[in-house]
Amino acid sequence: MSHYDTALSVLKKLYEKGFTAFFAGGWVRDFLMGHPSDDIDIVTDASVEEVQNIFSKTIPVGVNFGIVIVVEEGHQFEVATFRKDQGYKDGRRPIGVDKATPEEDAERRDFTINGMFYDPLKEKLYDYVNGQEDLKKGVIRAIGNPHERFLEDRLRMIRAVRYASRFHFLIDNDTLKAILDHADALFPAVAMERVWNEFTKMAAFSNFDLALITLHRLNLLPVVFPKLKDVSIEEIEKRLENFPHFPEETPVIAKILELFPNITLQEKEALCSYLKLSNQAITFVRYYHKAKEIFTSDKSYEKYEWAHLYANPLYHLCLKIIAIHFPLEERQGFLQKHHMQYDHLEKAITRIQNKVPFLTSETLRKAGIENGPTMGELLKKGERIAINEGLEDSQEILRKLDIL
Repeated sequence: MSHYDTALSVLKKLYEKGFTAFFAGGWVRDFLMGHPSDDIDIVTDASVEEVQNIFSKTIPVGVNFGIVIVVEEGHQFEVATFRKDQGYKDGRRPIGVDKATPEEDAERRDFTINGMFYDPLKEKLYDYVNGQEDLKKGVIRAIGNPHERFLEDRLRMIRAVRYASRFHFLIDNDTLKAILDHADALFPAVAMERVWNEFTKMAAFSNFDLALITLHRLNLLPVVFPKLKDVSIEEIEKRLENFPHFPEETPVIAKILELFPNITLQEKEALCSYLKLSNQAITFVRYYHKAKEIFTSDKSYEKYEWAHLYANPLYHLCLKIIAIHFPLEERQGFLQKHHMQYDHLEKAITRIQNKVPFLTSETLRKAGIENGPTMGELLKKGERIAINEGLEDSQEILRKLDIL
């Protein structure tokens, strides 16, 4: 059964037990815009306990806030009880919740375009916040008082920009003013992981550059990255001018680094740490920095160094990313040079990738070299000679090492 059909069966079970249930939020917005979506959340007047009694498999993710995950046919759905919040304690979470009507539940949500409900069984839309009208107008508008919405959850300020850039919508004036008023209050209420999650979602769409420029205009980008505080909009636009040319698979951090040209590797690592990025992202940043340094240097490098650079699984992606920073007339020549050099070193690259040594410790022992630091040095030196001189025969390598 498809995700959508399974969601329908969840609704039917709730209806059969005498409860009201609707699809909510992002799915309704996307449905009205004609965008296919599997992001189905369900709202109901059933309590968490009642939901747990109806469905055999549930995961209690936010019982205090009336939320439970229902697992049906291998699909998961967040099922939430209609609620109104009792107030917020830390710019992020409600102190507690009370049961509410669908209208009251809609009024506590973030933006009008996300505040609608839909009953797919009756094919009926429930729009208590004029979300449909704002969808037609292409407007991102906070529900009710924007100051209250942003003080409830400060991350909503960044989300407003994400939705505006994703859908090419404008942000309503009052909502815009409220963001400008509260931008400085983003931290410490919001965890950096949540901010990074928003950047990742923004980067999934084509105009991430415009999103970052808008964040800068609204003083949010300098709050996230204090180094950008005195950087003009014009300079930010200039730094992001290559965004449209980035390969689709470019990691988000590579794009964020465009905001900080010419920073050192140490500063890049500190940035990764500040953003609480994964080890995988840090590994990418280190290799990308090294590759950029080598690719743009006037220094002459040995074949050994090129072979090891090319053997890295991140090489092809980083080559494409670095190429877009060259003027158009130089780009093709740059790529061609490295494709040819790669082809020339392919045998050595394959050996490095498959961890097939050019010279083994066994071969050195047979030649009378004992285990220890000298052997380690000779193994490295032998590999360097083998790659630089295109040698594959271990005896030839030994001769070059003056061992035979």
